[in-house]
Amino acid sequence: MRELSLDPAGLRGDCANCFGLCCVALPFAKSADFPVDKRAGTPCRNLRDDHRCGIHDRLRERGWSGCTVYDCFGAGQRVSQATFGGEDWRTGSAEHARRMFDVFPVVRQLHELLWYLTQALTLPAARPVHADLRRLLRATEDLAAGTPDELSALDVGPHRQQVGELLLRASELTRAGLRGRRKDRRGADLMGARLKGADLRGISLRGTYLIAADLTGADLRGADLLGADLRDADLTDADLTDALFLTQPQVNAARGSAGTGLPGSLERPAHWDAKE
Repeated sequence: MRELSLDPAGLRGDCANCFGLCCVALPFAKSADFPVDKRAGTPCRNLRDDHRCGIHDRLRERGWSGCTVYDCFGAGQRVSQATFGGEDWRTGSAEHARRMFDVFPVVRQLHELLWYLTQALTLPAARPVHADLRRLLRATEDLAAGTPDELSALDVGPHRQQVGELLLRASELTRAGLRGRRKDRRGADLMGARLKGADLRGISLRGTYLIAADLTGADLRGADLLGADLRDADLTDADLTDALFLTQPQVNAARGSAGTGLPGSLERPAHWDAKE
């Protein structure tokens, strides 16, 4: 039986062991996040021969902020080194490259689920569902370890729904007693909302639009932030130390300060300390 790792560090992108898959497989459109259009399967113009980004330390100032808020959750190195045995898409056939590009988004979805399941297993109050969480963690890992053909044919949707239902139960168990009389705002449109100093402890903000919201000094301990859109949200001095299901891409998309409290599994973005 496969041993499962609960180390979140293993579910982060490791560009040194990836063939730049996110820079090739994924499409993007000219917008505030990207200065040009790019089709899926076409290498980004900034991708060097060594699979590194030629402007990695200048992405934001060059208009490529969309790259800074993306994380493959470790799928890139898995597809590169395990699924395809270290065979570079550049050295194989066109069919080989296409298969890599098709498989990468599937594994990325599975690795995102692995991240959430791993986080849920760190929640003491969710102990009643820990056995089920471990079962789904193992099932998700088994799917991610599939062959290229198996992964290409995989419909992640039903499995994602099953995981989502269990994560919701883990969230409810953890937030019980924290929310008080505060109203859940799951899926709410709070774009640009003035929530400075707000007491948001233990409430559900799943899928909530918090784009450009003012969360300065807000208390988000125990809040469920799974899928919340934090683009350009101001988290200056906000407390997210025990926020549930918060990911690095969400944090990277927001603005913050040295006083912003983050879960120990996440890193403080470099641009928070820079003058923009």
